[in-house]
Amino acid sequence: MRPMEQREADGCIPGATVINRNVLEWRLAPESPWRIPEVTSHEIRVIVVCNEGFSSSLAAATLKELGLVNATDLIGGFQAWRAAGLPTTRSKTA
Repeated sequence: MRPMEQREADGCIPGATVINRNVLEWRLAPESPWRIPEVTSHEIRVIVVCNEGFSSSLAAATLKELGLVNATDLIGGFQAWRAAGLPTTRSKTA
């Protein structure tokens, strides 16, 4: 859920699905007509990533309130991922 400016500056996690924060619940709620196709049940594993791990904690809590029992976030966010030397990509479609 990192903004485009952050994705362009620092890159992305390969394979991540980017969903803007302002539509996160609509796109991930299994009963929502606007959900992404990957959301097939309330048991799907969702790991929310923001830049430093603060707003993603709140978003994951909201997703749990919607019934996504396996929603969580990445402690430290993208910056912790990158600092750990994990793979990132500089995709032009980031």
